[in-house]
Amino acid sequence: MRIGELAKLTDTPARSLRYYEAQGLIEPRRLPSGYREYDNYLVGRVTQIRGLIDSGIPTRIIKQMLPCLGSPLKIVVDDAEPELLELLAVERDRMTHRIDCLTRNRDAIDSYIRAVNEATSVRSAAGAA
Repeated sequence: MRIGELAKLTDTPARSLRYYEAQGLIEPRRLPSGYREYDNYLVGRVTQIRGLIDSGIPTRIIKQMLPCLGSPLKIVVDDAEPELLELLAVERDRMTHRIDCLTRNRDAIDSYIRAVNEATSVRSAAGAA
């Protein structure tokens, strides 16, 4: 498939796909015309990479993790380096902190929405009476 199709299937801009290639995260084949040709397995790989990036993991760490990621939802561990495990533990802890913060913010938004809905209901009831 061409870059535009992969971009559409993964909801990832073509520019990001080129960046992933430059970083060594994906490797498309090159056609004789010079166009990139992406294999179907890259849909899952790009989705995985994008999820890791969205989680805050830098591409230099993702590149080290790639040999451990056989396919989405399957982790294959052949030879994990201790340094990689330390980096991942730090990133995991950062994610946990962000998740806690997001959870607090989501709960605050829920409280605000409930308060607005209750106030609106009270005003509507008072206006109807």
